[in-house]
Amino acid sequence: MQENFFAQNLKKTQTAHAPLAERMRPQNLGDFVGQEHIVGKGRLLYRLIQTDRLTSAIFSGPPGTGKTTLAKIIAHQTNAAFYELNAVTAGKKDIVEILEKAKVNVGAYNKKSILFIDEIHRFNKAQQDALLPSVEQGLIVLIGATTENPSYEINSPLISRSTVFQFKALTKESIITILKQAVLDRENGYGVFKVNVDDDAYEHFANMANGDVRKALNAIELGVLTKEKTKAGLIHIDFETAQECIQKKAVYYDKKGDNHYDTISAFIKSIRGSDPDAALYWLAKMLEAGEDPKFIARRLIISASEDIGNAEPMALIVAVSTAQAVEMIGLPEAQINLAQAVTFLAASPKSNAAYKGIKKTRQVVQKQSNAIVPSHLSNTRNKKLEANTQYKYPHDYPQHYVKQSYLPEDLQGQIFYHPTDIGKEKNLKDYLESIRTLDI
Repeated sequence: MQENFFAQNLKKTQTAHAPLAERMRPQNLGDFVGQEHIVGKGRLLYRLIQTDRLTSAIFSGPPGTGKTTLAKIIAHQTNAAFYELNAVTAGKKDIVEILEKAKVNVGAYNKKSILFIDEIHRFNKAQQDALLPSVEQGLIVLIGATTENPSYEINSPLISRSTVFQFKALTKESIITILKQAVLDRENGYGVFKVNVDDDAYEHFANMANGDVRKALNAIELGVLTKEKTKAGLIHIDFETAQECIQKKAVYYDKKGDNHYDTISAFIKSIRGSDPDAALYWLAKMLEAGEDPKFIARRLIISASEDIGNAEPMALIVAVSTAQAVEMIGLPEAQINLAQAVTFLAASPKSNAAYKGIKKTRQVVQKQSNAIVPSHLSNTRNKKLEANTQYKYPHDYPQHYVKQSYLPEDLQGQIFYHPTDIGKEKNLKDYLESIRTLDI
């Protein structure tokens, strides 16, 4: 009993000294703010939690959007045994211990177990694989929270056995609502103090938080704890105080949500539009936000062929070399390699003729052509065929070229690649036009 008393007292003391963002976590769905698209009344996740029938799930989204909070709400509302791990500190041994407990829960008490793993993307493949049999057999219900793209960072078998719920950055209105609750809450917030926050200060906190309510709560907590009281005992948080407490607007760039795709889209379109200054800006934003430089390098390789192509064949060589350099060197020095590649690609002449060619050709293959290899191109030719159906070896002819069809019979005469007059591709165009006029 004495041990239990100390445990309860420790928990109470830890809660009292916890940061405001931790103290203000809601305990039930009714108090949860935001993410209405997945936990709004009547939505799938709302129904699963309310009926305590949650199946394995992945909560994916930017930081400070309620993933961990929702998991803790599930812990309060479920009749199942609830276990929690953080992938930063937990290892395979911790997983095994919980799986053993889950077996006991099923065998002895006919009780299911829920395992919540925060930052599940930090687990390596072996650790994730250790979870798979138990998830597959229904021994545990897995809830994984991640700020990364689950498709890249979580094993495919786990994804296929889970429902992925995408959390969005909180709206400014939702953040202001939560901040006001924190100011008024007498038990966990500042309701017992005389705290007055100006409307423009609330606006500034919410704007600068960029959808991360934890950032906003930390800022307002800093203001309350550091602002001198007036003679009447009032803590007044005005716009200037708000600016001091949340000085830097974070570079918001989640690696899964719309902002991620918007930024990489702006980056690629700037290269395509031959604007090296804009391309460098979006590159800098991604690097400042912690984007994986290898991801950026991969996109440069795609752009080199999709947007520049044969107008400047060196673009692909530069992009591939940059990817190798990034792999070998890493940040921060690799930013120089990336900058060189980005400026070269952006300043290069552009052609998407090769890209258009393969798109058109694939459509024909899918819908039109019978794709039968002509006999003179086959590796197993009928030797009894007449001489004029035999393959003609181009190097046996002047200029190493001879006219013959290389397409299936139903596509003879089709032209898929139309080189432009831009950059080095003009040389290819001139050559092709010259040999097509030869009478050989």
